[in-house]
Amino acid sequence: MTSVRHPYLDHPAPLAFAHRGGAADGIENTAAAFRRAADTGYRYFETDVHASADGRLVAFHDSTLDRVTDARGRMSQLPWSEIRQARVAGREPLPLFEELLEAFPEARWNVDIKAGPALEPLVDLIRRTNAWDRVCVGSFSEARVARAHRLAGPRLATSYGVRGVLGLRLRSYGIPAALRAGAVCAQVPESQGGVRVVDRRFVREAHARGLQVHVWTVNEPERMAALLDLGVDGIMTDHIETLRTVLSERGAWA
Repeated sequence: MTSVRHPYLDHPAPLAFAHRGGAADGIENTAAAFRRAADTGYRYFETDVHASADGRLVAFHDSTLDRVTDARGRMSQLPWSEIRQARVAGREPLPLFEELLEAFPEARWNVDIKAGPALEPLVDLIRRTNAWDRVCVGSFSEARVARAHRLAGPRLATSYGVRGVLGLRLRSYGIPAALRAGAVCAQVPESQGGVRVVDRRFVREAHARGLQVHVWTVNEPERMAALLDLGVDGIMTDHIETLRTVLSERGAWA
C-alpha cells in the first residue's frame, strides 16, 4: 500500500527528534531546551500539550506541576496566570505552544495531546497559524488522534495511538486487524512490557503501508545504531548530542 507523503515528513530520513527539547538537561519542554536543540542543529522537536483551566495550550508533559517545577497543582485546574509563574528546575518558565511555534519558525513539532481538553485548542491553533506542514499530532489514545483527524482533515499529520500500533503489529504477523486511515507514521517504543515492538517485520509492514516508523525514547548509541540498521525513519532522544554523533558517523545528519 502506498500513500501521499505528508509535507511534515518532507526531510531526508532518518529524522532526529529532540524529545521534550532534550530532556536530559533537566529543563524539558522549555524555550531554553528547544533553543539549545535548535543550536545543536535539530529541526524536529517533540513536545506535549495540556490545556489550562482557562483554555490556554501549555507545552508540558505531566498532568501536575509537581515533578519538574517549583510549583504544585493540576494543570487542568490552574489558570495560565498561575501556571506561568512556575519554573522548571527552579529557573525556566513554561511556554505556551503558540509561543514555541512563533519562536522557532523553521521547526517541525511532534505534539502529544496529553488530555482531551487540549485537543480542540490545538487543532484551532494549527488552523489559525496555518501550521499544517509543521505539526504532527499524536496520543496514546487512538480515539483522541482520530478525532483530531476528523476535525482537521488530511491536512493534519497524525500518528497511530496504542490501538493502531497494536493493529500494525498484528498485521506484521499476518493477523488481520483494522487500522485507522489517515495516519502518516507509527511512533512506538522499542519494546513494551518486555515485548519487542520494533523489528524488521514491523518496519516492513509499516513501510508497505506508506508509514514511517519513529521510535521513542532512545538514549544509548548502540540502540540508536541498531534501530537505524533496522530501517526506522526517526528516533526521539533525550540525549541530543549522542544522536547527532551517531547520525553524523553514518553520514546521515542532515
